[in-house]
Amino acid sequence: MQFGICPLSIVSVRSSADDTSELVSQILYGEHFKVLECHKFWSKIRIAFDGCEGWAINRQIKFIEQHTFHNLERTKNPLYSNELVSFVETEESILLPIVLGSSPQNASLLTHRFDGNQSTDKSNKGNLVRTALLFLNSPYLWGGKTPFGIDASGFTQMVYKINGYRLLRKVSEQSEQGGPLSFIEESEAGDLVFFDNKEGEIHHVGLIMDNNYVIHVDGKVRIDRLDHTGIFNADMGKYSHQLRVIKRII
Repeated sequence: MQFGICPLSIVSVRSSADDTSELVSQILYGEHFKVLECHKFWSKIRIAFDGCEGWAINRQIKFIEQHTFHNLERTKNPLYSNELVSFVETEESILLPIVLGSSPQNASLLTHRFDGNQSTDKSNKGNLVRTALLFLNSPYLWGGKTPFGIDASGFTQMVYKINGYRLLRKVSEQSEQGGPLSFIEESEAGDLVFFDNKEGEIHHVGLIMDNNYVIHVDGKVRIDRLDHTGIFNADMGKYSHQLRVIKRII
């Protein structure tokens, strides 16, 4: 088995080895992964942070030794960039932009230098909403994980990740984490709220704020009212999502 790290700002992870296939996720600068299959132009990878699998272009990733991968896995308190955009400096003294939630602590493995701000260990729960607000108005992008394009589960995953907590990639996977709450009145800012469709499938997630508001991705990262029925979109004058379950992760 081979191993790799992301040397660029953002690299697409697709459902098949084809530029036109579905975007299932992204790897951000400094993130590491296992290489499950390696072909001439594409490799199938499994992202170490959440186990998400997909295909990445070989020219956009850097292969690393097994012992380097295991050293990264043993990192007890990984740090993540906590600014919308910061920079690493390459060997050629070129500034490479990196986005919120990247892993610049691994810059030395890429012979890069980073002097920006990073998160510090696990944050308290109250910081989750402050982090979420950094993504406000980010456009919706299926499979996205950045302020320049993000989906519902990518949004909640990144907010928790930056604060030192691990969520899985898909909405259905996140809905299995944590413990359920019976009523909205029991919830706290930072809890997750899940919504289902007409077929009863959980397909959306948001982050609860104070005073019965939720921040979530619907066209863009936005703030709406939340009650026992679901999300009320004031712009449309109707409910946009039907409440299924509230989960407390921390």
